[in-house]
Amino acid sequence: MKIFALIGLFSFLSFGDDNRGYKVKIGDPLPEIQLNLLDGTVHNNQSLEGKVVVFQFTASWCGVCRKEMPHLEKDVWQRFKNQDFILIGIDLKEDEQTVRKFIESTGVTYPIAIDKDGSLFEKFTIAQAGVTRNIVIDKKGEIIFLSRLFEEKEFNQMIEVIDSELKR
Repeated sequence: MKIFALIGLFSFLSFGDDNRGYKVKIGDPLPEIQLNLLDGTVHNNQSLEGKVVVFQFTASWCGVCRKEMPHLEKDVWQRFKNQDFILIGIDLKEDEQTVRKFIESTGVTYPIAIDKDGSLFEKFTIAQAGVTRNIVIDKKGEIIFLSRLFEEKEFNQMIEVIDSELKR
């Protein structure tokens, strides 16, 4: 019995490591979603069709997120926002007042939604996975890029993927 428990634990840990905590993979369709942005706009799969979409999972207590957000603002949002593109920051499990202070402190202008109970986050990740994640969706609604944490080389690869998809 213990050996099966160890095999199960090893499989779980391997899954998390190999997939960086994601349940989804490149080529998967966007799970059914509904996002309520702080400005009152509602987005779902249908409203995002025909756009290249980046979901940035974040939280005010996440130091890596705070480090990445100015780069997302300058190098992604400001560069692509006038194309068939949207970047949506999705704050994980925080109240609106905290999120508004967080946005103000980081100076980002891209749209923000709140995933109050983490259910949206868990459509993409295994339970208890860490934030600082970017998920890029193509115009057909398929996942084309997944990142974890903030590393310059990977961030630049994401920008190349977005740029390439927008040129299609």
